[in-house]
Amino acid sequence: MGSSTLLILAAGLGSRFGGLKPIEPVGYDGEKIMDFSIFDAHKAGFTRIVFVIRKEFEQHFKELASARFGKHLAADFVCQEVDDLPPGFQPPKGRVKPWGTTHAILAAANLLHEPFAVINANDFYGAESFRSLAHHLQSGSTDYAVAGFVLRNTLSDFGAVARGVCRVSGDDYLENIVELKNIERDGGHVTNTDAEGQETRLTGNETVSMNMWAFTPHIFPHLHEHFLKFLAQNGNRLDAECFLPSTVNELLLAGQARVKVLRSSEAWFGVTYPEDHPRAVENIRRLIEDGHYPRKLW
Repeated sequence: MGSSTLLILAAGLGSRFGGLKPIEPVGYDGEKIMDFSIFDAHKAGFTRIVFVIRKEFEQHFKELASARFGKHLAADFVCQEVDDLPPGFQPPKGRVKPWGTTHAILAAANLLHEPFAVINANDFYGAESFRSLAHHLQSGSTDYAVAGFVLRNTLSDFGAVARGVCRVSGDDYLENIVELKNIERDGGHVTNTDAEGQETRLTGNETVSMNMWAFTPHIFPHLHEHFLKFLAQNGNRLDAECFLPSTVNELLLAGQARVKVLRSSEAWFGVTYPEDHPRAVENIRRLIEDGHYPRKLW
């Protein structure tokens, strides 16, 4: 079995949560959500973790890695900074946040020379999802892949969430993906409200991305090209972010990518809002009591 790398996107400060979401404890021994993702990834055959972080949290993450899983997995760290831009670009005065998930993956390009998976640090994906991605990466396929979750299994009870809604072909390949940024439950329905206040009703059965992907290094020139176009159009804005689903969608439209959809029946949970945290603790501890995880992971 070949080695596989897991890229964990952990540079985002949780503006909705009011802090650094990935470091909120949920397990009996102080484990974070990402500890359970790393545990699942290790069981699935991943041998190396690369963290994309902010410079001010670098020491904290290094200490976490050493204390938690340092004896089991190799770990590397790369900082995603707002001024880490291609030649000819600089951030506008007053911008403090990095440039989104496409920018985050590009920050790690020099550390990734083999097929790799990508996840968010603050989302729980489930062991099945990691096994599916590991199997895809180890198959030798040149296609990319995305874990496809059922929308109704990925909603927060406490506010709106952003999801990449997927259109999937009959043979389970991604045809397009649209990032909807304001999805929430509305009584017995699910709705998205766009920037103009226009509501769209969803069924809840849609296949959505939770930013869990598998790529090969061939993705990097395409990401770089797309990011350059993004900066040319949005580089003077304080809040614009280059989101990975939008980038992948552009690659699909240009015929530069084939993306297999790996369907997952797992139920998402995370800490998008402070009120989500008790539910995440409850869910993790139920999984421990049911025997899916040991009380002490490592």
